[in-house]
Amino acid sequence: MSNTDQKFGLLFPGQGSQSVGMGRSFYEAYPHFVSLFSEMNSVTGRDVLEIMFKGPAEQLNDTVNTQPALFTHSMVSLEIFRRHNPTWSPAVVAGHSLGQLSATVASGALSILDGMKLVDARARLMTLAGEREPGGMAAILGLDIPTLEQVCKSAEEKDEVVIVANDNCPGQVVISGHKGAVDRACTLAKEAGAKRALPLAVSIAAHSPLMKSIQQDWNEMIDSLPFSDPVIPIVGNTTAVYLQNAEQVKQDLKAQMQSRVRWTESIQLITNHEVKQYFEIGNGNVLAGLVKRIDSEAVITSFGRVEDLNLLGTSE
Repeated sequence: MSNTDQKFGLLFPGQGSQSVGMGRSFYEAYPHFVSLFSEMNSVTGRDVLEIMFKGPAEQLNDTVNTQPALFTHSMVSLEIFRRHNPTWSPAVVAGHSLGQLSATVASGALSILDGMKLVDARARLMTLAGEREPGGMAAILGLDIPTLEQVCKSAEEKDEVVIVANDNCPGQVVISGHKGAVDRACTLAKEAGAKRALPLAVSIAAHSPLMKSIQQDWNEMIDSLPFSDPVIPIVGNTTAVYLQNAEQVKQDLKAQMQSRVRWTESIQLITNHEVKQYFEIGNGNVLAGLVKRIDSEAVITSFGRVEDLNLLGTSE
């Protein structure tokens, strides 16, 4: 970014952005950040780094490993970004689903170590919920939200539910719920004009009522940690508004477990505050594609590898 006076936002990715080898270039190039990488192993009690760096992919894609891996990579990327740009101050931070926990740390509302504890708990609890009540998710392309909401309602039978879980960008929405209901919703969505309905390779129904069994444990975990008021403005996942204080941050994280991720509305809010420049902090560039479909004028730079330092125009 050539003009450091320009407003910019930091965005943090969630599940689906992981890949084997993630974070390794920073680990090898920055020995003073090795302890930050290794801290997650201590929190989880297993070798998350080995899975991040070497896989296999099936193990990395397991929710219990994916979430700590992505969070760790985002935190190290954030620290290196700050080290190279000590005078830059983001106008806003936001994260997609799991990425909201990374954004919470970046906002100053939670410490990195407590963030690690929260991510580990989230990964374990969501895995447990999936074991108790298996479900599924599917990406629906080319159908508007009101139509898809009606499709989901029509697909529900008996005790099987399905809801809109992620409003990722115009034309790309994820639904979540009982597998039977998700399958029926996919069929009905195609009949309603969806371009594609793609079941996702997951056994959990994130951001849906199927997470209800672990909600109380999740709430208690959040309440056990010390949150502060955000220093940097942060957008809530479930409300798509700026969260003003520690209590609002906590409530949004609690609600996220069973509620929709309003990513389209979140980026629209940021855009309305004249932010057009973003850095995607962590692995991959999934959010870049989504943001460009929400705001075609947005400029997004991915930052998660040593070679990405060349894109910042600064040096240590």
